[in-house]
Amino acid sequence: MHSYTPGSQLPEHFSARKVFDGAFLLVGGAALAAGVVAAFLAPESVLPIVTTVLAALYLASTIDRHWLLLRGLRAPSMITISDEQARAIPDDELPVYTVLLPVYNEPSIVHNLIEGVGRLEYPKDKLEILLLVEEDDIATQRAMEGVELESVQVVRVPHSEPKTKPKACNYGMASPGLRGEMVTIYDAEDIPDPLQLRKAVAAFADLPPEVGCLQARLGYFNEKQNLLTRWFSLEYDQWFGIMLPAVQAAGCVIPLGGTSNHMHTGVLRAIGGWDEFNVTEDADLGVRLARHGYHTRILDSVTLEEANSDVLNWIRQRSRWYKGYLQTMLVHLRQPVTLWSEIGGKGILRLINMTGAVPIVNVINLLFWSTMATWVLGRPHLIEMAFPSLTYYTYLVMYLVGAPLSVYIGLIVVQRLDKPYLWWAAALIPLYWMLQSIAAMKAIFQLLTRPHFWEKTVHGLSSTHPAPLAHSGREL
Repeated sequence: MHSYTPGSQLPEHFSARKVFDGAFLLVGGAALAAGVVAAFLAPESVLPIVTTVLAALYLASTIDRHWLLLRGLRAPSMITISDEQARAIPDDELPVYTVLLPVYNEPSIVHNLIEGVGRLEYPKDKLEILLLVEEDDIATQRAMEGVELESVQVVRVPHSEPKTKPKACNYGMASPGLRGEMVTIYDAEDIPDPLQLRKAVAAFADLPPEVGCLQARLGYFNEKQNLLTRWFSLEYDQWFGIMLPAVQAAGCVIPLGGTSNHMHTGVLRAIGGWDEFNVTEDADLGVRLARHGYHTRILDSVTLEEANSDVLNWIRQRSRWYKGYLQTMLVHLRQPVTLWSEIGGKGILRLINMTGAVPIVNVINLLFWSTMATWVLGRPHLIEMAFPSLTYYTYLVMYLVGAPLSVYIGLIVVQRLDKPYLWWAAALIPLYWMLQSIAAMKAIFQLLTRPHFWEKTVHGLSSTHPAPLAHSGREL
């Protein structure tokens, strides 16, 4: 172990250590109280304003996301490196690569982790794999006993708060004698494309220095397990294969995935590493890359993960992601004028729509589905008063057009990817939105009550055993 102070390398204004300061809570609380009092005293005036504003925000968010999806379908923009190009780089010209493997209470799949990373085609003497294990994680440490660890160094992360994945990664990067010129991170269940490191090196060689990160695509090895894993797979295919490339082409901020993002070590250190208090540290890292003048590109190389197959476990995971999206948005909007000068007005709006607006829109979904059901069942006067004609028809059009359009885009993705077994999941995608709404409600509640709590996702639930990829992709 070595000396390390959690949260010491990131400037305070970039940290989610304190999401809400005293002034924000005072002003926000006063505004909320004033709004509640006004709605109580003059509901016929206040409620229509609230619903109309929400409708406008919902409409703008929906149009932007569908425009990105359609743009991504028309002209996908990813960096493609062939196997031949990747293997053409002489071994002695390859940089030393650091691979971070943070695990916590993963004894059942740690062998799969080592096996997956062990398939990487990279010279062993230039591969520096750090298996980051919390010192109180005795079960995982015992599971590692007797395992052959070529190129793997077990790093025991001392107990300290916050007890999170980004804290473990920062601790690993502070290891004395670290040799890596490039760095990436894989999760416990990941099965990366064996040539992914070489492809990243080859891609960076042809890119300008302002490209600071390559985000590989993520997919699932158990996508056929049940309806939930099919939904999850379809969502990831759209996000990493269509949405993010479209955001990249538009020159806007790309919120990174939690794994398989490749950077030069110097770039990672220059932007301050990971925010140990942000529970979606990957999205935040993507924003800080952009704020420091770096671009992120999508690398057409796949890392397979385990899709969450249990509904309650999925809600735990997704609520943490949504909470982190909200943290990321709030942190980076602290200094809006500075943010505007760094990423521009369009960049700010899309940053909001790609992070905090995601759970907020899902909460609006749940709110207005409930309102619609109440109206159909009883037609109460309060709902009639709250929804003037223009607002009512705006929501109605969004539901009548937006939902079928989302299903249609999902079916196009299924056809493009030649995954016919996902068609019925695409047809039922509105049901998936309900789960997302529940997770979003939980995320907002936890943001107010337990902002830094890292709700552990249980892995190893899949009944499918990952197959080798063909060469062609925590408070805990």
